[in-house]
Amino acid sequence: MTTQRSMIHPSNAIVLDSQNLHVQTMKVEVATNMYAGRLVKKGTGDDDAVVCTSGADAIGWLGYEQTAKKHRPATVDTIYAINSQVAVISGSGIVLVASIPDGQTITKGMRLCATADGQLIEASAAAPPSGTVAVTSTSAQPTMAGPLSTLGIVVAIAEESVTASEASADILVRSLI
Repeated sequence: MTTQRSMIHPSNAIVLDSQNLHVQTMKVEVATNMYAGRLVKKGTGDDDAVVCTSGADAIGWLGYEQTAKKHRPATVDTIYAINSQVAVISGSGIVLVASIPDGQTITKGMRLCATADGQLIEASAAAPPSGTVAVTSTSAQPTMAGPLSTLGIVVAIAEESVTASEASADILVRSLI
């Protein structure tokens, strides 16, 4: 992984700046990819959490140091167990360690959206399809196309530049949710 770090990552923790931090305790419904710093969404019940997917309604980030020790894995890099009572954190402006998938290059200041496995990718503006046919009625309006139409809202801003090569990579982000 090639990384130019602008800030220091916290040791065995995910939150660097916790001003405006909101914490709710939820139960891990499905343990797949439930690592600290991943985006989560509502599971079957309002108190269930599952890893967020592309275009889903993210409710927060899977916490670590905010989770009771009884339910917390040994390190931030260890997956949570099913039925663990975990901290789901949110709050506009909190700075935390999140994750980007293999093959992504993110630069400081980029806006980020949810993708598979609760990770983040660059958001880009949706654009109407191009063509030469004039729009003559409201029903003939083109459908907007592009990543935002399928990836959902911007959930974070990159606080550092990171390239993930050969594996996913940690990245400091400022939460917008």
